[in-house]
Amino acid sequence: MATGELACTYAALILHDEGIHVTAEKISALVKAANLSVESYWPSLFAKLCEKKNIDDLIMNVGSGGVAGPMIYLFSFIEEPKEESDDDMGFSLFD
Repeated sequence: MATGELACTYAALILHDEGIHVTAEKISALVKAANLSVESYWPSLFAKLCEKKNIDDLIMNVGSGGVAGPMIYLFSFIEEPKEESDDDMGFSLFD
């Protein structure tokens, strides 16, 4: 995970743990207070994802990945298009 993602992950979790509504501005403030810099789009991306997902559910349901696990799950909705394979068509090279 890149530094920007990790910094925003921790910031969002800190805000949530303190009962503070997660916003891009608050994530940016925490990241800045930690003397870190992130790409400008990360805080707003994490804030939008936190609005769409219940962070408590993510924390309770993700069993691996350490502290960053819940936020990694947030990105799971962004799926890359799957390529069709021979297995998808009912046959393969080894039949």
